[in-house]
Amino acid sequence: MSSLSLAVRDSTTMLRRNLLHVRRYPSLTLNLLLTPVMLLLLFVYVFGDVMSAGIGSGGADRSEYIAYLVPGVLLMTVGGTTVGSAVSVSMDMSEGIIARFRTMAIHRGSVLVGHVVGSVLQCVMSVLLVGAVAVAMGFRATDATALEWIAAFGLLVLFSLALTWIAVGMGMVSPNAEAASNNALPLIFLPLISSAFVPVDAMPGWFQPIAEYQPFTPAIETLRGLLLGTGIGHNGWLAAGWCVALCALGYFWSKAVFDRDPK
Repeated sequence: MSSLSLAVRDSTTMLRRNLLHVRRYPSLTLNLLLTPVMLLLLFVYVFGDVMSAGIGSGGADRSEYIAYLVPGVLLMTVGGTTVGSAVSVSMDMSEGIIARFRTMAIHRGSVLVGHVVGSVLQCVMSVLLVGAVAVAMGFRATDATALEWIAAFGLLVLFSLALTWIAVGMGMVSPNAEAASNNALPLIFLPLISSAFVPVDAMPGWFQPIAEYQPFTPAIETLRGLLLGTGIGHNGWLAAGWCVALCALGYFWSKAVFDRDPK
């Protein structure tokens, strides 16, 4: 059997293991998933009339604000779901199973690949569920072509992959699950200071560069452009650059920690 076949076989086994953990402990996934759904309901039905006043020069009605809000909530869903990956990896590290895997005749990278692929699948399923809730609330993207829908889905998958690698690195350096959850808080906090809820132009002048060039805002604006027909501008390149940079950073960080000799 070739090394590639061994890597695929072992990675599939690790993926199945991680998916079984999700099925046995659904409370973590459920809690992470409920957060974006509750935010979507809160910002539409409680704060919608007030928040929509900052959209455009003359404000927007509730249906227009739903369309504005949903792309940001979808990416917030990705960020929240990957927190579960950090916790799961930290639990494996603290319980000693990673040390056991190091001594077994398995492909070393399969342990990380199993976590990453499992997390990306969870992100996709979470996004589909939150998207279904948004459609039930009135979200429509009727002007988007099939190619734009495919591009939007690809962006969500790529962003999920990037944040998952970062979350895996956070989990591997955390001493326990609680610390991993705290270390991964930026993945939930950053969407709150992006253009997810209000335009960057409506923020204080000194804060606008921070909100505009952090990873979530370019991805959100690109997703809006693909689904709603708004201008994308330089955000597409920024989103792709952030995804590639975060993937590379998370991969090499996680690999370095995993390959480190245990003390």
